[in-house]
Amino acid sequence: MIVEIKNINLNEKTALGVKMNLPSTPVLLIRAKNGHVMCRYFDIKTAEKLGHSAVLVSGVKNFEDMLNAKVKDITPKAKELGVKKNMTGKEALEKLF
Repeated sequence: MIVEIKNINLNEKTALGVKMNLPSTPVLLIRAKNGHVMCRYFDIKTAEKLGHSAVLVSGVKNFEDMLNAKVKDITPKAKELGVKKNMTGKEALEKLF
């Protein structure tokens, strides 16, 4: 499958997970109501310039990895929502609802 779209359920809320399988790596993003958790393939500086609430995790191959990975970087908008570095992706995603 080249593109996988999956509902990610956390505490009775649902985010949308998108995974695109490229030849050498998967590209992953989980979108909640007020922001998103993304893999290192995406650029946090671009998300910041666009005013997005974005959270960066790395070393992930699937949605479960994203939820368990530690947050490496965040945009100021995500920080305003209570996201902090070293939270898990799951903890950060909960703040983005």
